[in-house]
Amino acid sequence: MAELGRRGYEILETNYRCSYGEVDAVARDGDSLVFVEVRSRRSKGPAFPAESVDEKKQAKLILTAQHYLSAHEACHEAACRFDVVEVRFERGKPVAVTVISDAFREP
Repeated sequence: MAELGRRGYEILETNYRCSYGEVDAVARDGDSLVFVEVRSRRSKGPAFPAESVDEKKQAKLILTAQHYLSAHEACHEAACRFDVVEVRFERGKPVAVTVISDAFREP
């Protein structure tokens, strides 16, 4: 979450859970409300961590975001987006953090 703070995001909540699932963070980035999913890989390989946010996971994140919005009326007017944060590790230490802004959209 430190990388998001460096980029100017204001973290509103972490690990928001409901019956639909969990979102790692809810944040504000300017006028936008951002639902953040964090993914990591510990081994070298061709797959990027964000690739694990498949259609099934996206659907859960969308439902969780809708639940959050219904519970927080003050957020209804904000533009929303979904960001994915990729963290790559080598030898147990994070070596690269990539923030993918607007990684997917609600269909």
